[in-house]
Amino acid sequence: MNSSMIQMNSGSISKNMIRFAFPLFIGNLLQQLYNIVDSLIVGNIEGTNALAAITSTGSLTFLLIGFFQGVFSGASVIISKYFGANEREQVQKAVHTAVAFGLTVSVILTFLGVLFTPSLLRLLGTPANVLPGATTYMRIYFSGIASVILYNTANGIYQAMGDSKHPLHYLIISSITNVLLDLLFVGLFRMGVAGAAFATVLSQGVSTVLAFYRLMKTNEVYQVRLRKLRFEKRIVSEILRIGIPSGIQNSVIGLANTVVQANINSFGSLAVAGCGSYSKIEGFVFIPIVSFSMAITTFVSQNLGARQYDRAKKGATFGIISACGIAALIGIIFYLFAPTFISLFGTDASSIEIGVKEARIITLFYTLLAFSHSTAGVLRGAGKSIIPMFIMLGSWCLLRVTYVTTMLHFIPKIQVIFWAYPLTWTVSSIAFLGFLVKSDWVHGLEIE
Repeated sequence: MNSSMIQMNSGSISKNMIRFAFPLFIGNLLQQLYNIVDSLIVGNIEGTNALAAITSTGSLTFLLIGFFQGVFSGASVIISKYFGANEREQVQKAVHTAVAFGLTVSVILTFLGVLFTPSLLRLLGTPANVLPGATTYMRIYFSGIASVILYNTANGIYQAMGDSKHPLHYLIISSITNVLLDLLFVGLFRMGVAGAAFATVLSQGVSTVLAFYRLMKTNEVYQVRLRKLRFEKRIVSEILRIGIPSGIQNSVIGLANTVVQANINSFGSLAVAGCGSYSKIEGFVFIPIVSFSMAITTFVSQNLGARQYDRAKKGATFGIISACGIAALIGIIFYLFAPTFISLFGTDASSIEIGVKEARIITLFYTLLAFSHSTAGVLRGAGKSIIPMFIMLGSWCLLRVTYVTTMLHFIPKIQVIFWAYPLTWTVSSIAFLGFLVKSDWVHGLEIE
């Protein structure tokens, strides 16, 4: 077996989990730098309106691609399951089905994103002085969305095999490319938000080409051959059974966040920029959370595929505790140094003040966010992704939207929006804890 691949159903649980999660951590850090570099360069060179144009697109982007990323997570779980059970032929079928699906999704999202971006941004109430730049950024981004979707497809295949090192290598190269192109397009050529969008798309394209080059040249079980690309009906059914609930979960979270973003937009461009700056820093908090959540999903699915139920439980416990502990530490640091971090993205005092207010309300609740995400990772790995979907739909979508729209009517202050996150994280954590303790979640992913 390739030394980059980790067989999760043998050896030390903690060492395997950390070996797998650490490259994911670095890789997610580099992905976050795509957005950070865009915002730092654009905010400091082009000004607050240009910064708001980029930051205001985040929730819309997640809404449009979140569903399909959730479905891809279903593909990764199925590949992991067959890999853990040592069923090589099924691994091959699942890999080629996932790639075929990625190509199809790329075409659909390119069309939808380019065509409907202006209407969606107006629907969100994007401020008039921000709308032109946001439209430009989004249309360029979606013109090259295939690079994002196909990289996520390849990355999911690597992760299913327990290989998180090769995606890291590709992201290092693409991150360096992103920084250089940002400096060239925005700093030297003064292309503004368009330059930032082109830099992001092209750098993502580099990582996609590198990832698929190795998938096609390797002699491992996950080798990709173009002539084998097809939809295997039974595997598609399995992928959709697990992936659609995850996709719906992502979409409803994205939908809720677009409603929240629309309410933030109503407070003006300074609020958009300030909250956008906070969200860029908050992205770093998600890095260890997402890393351990992905590691947990792979660990659980490989071990359940091998019918090692006790080992799956022990790995889930280790991953959840690790994610929560790291999130708590980062939250304390962010709380203490919020003014310094927020001011990295611009010099407008009013915008910075809004970002700091948001940080000082939310940061000390990051442990709850980590618990919800990592527990959802456990359940996805167990093939029970419908449970996180319902919990997230109820708490992070319905409750969050109801709270924000209702309370702003009585208390028209932006702090009301900030408190929506700790409130809904608390509710989801209680629900996840109850299900994790009382249910038999380890059964449901057995090889038939």
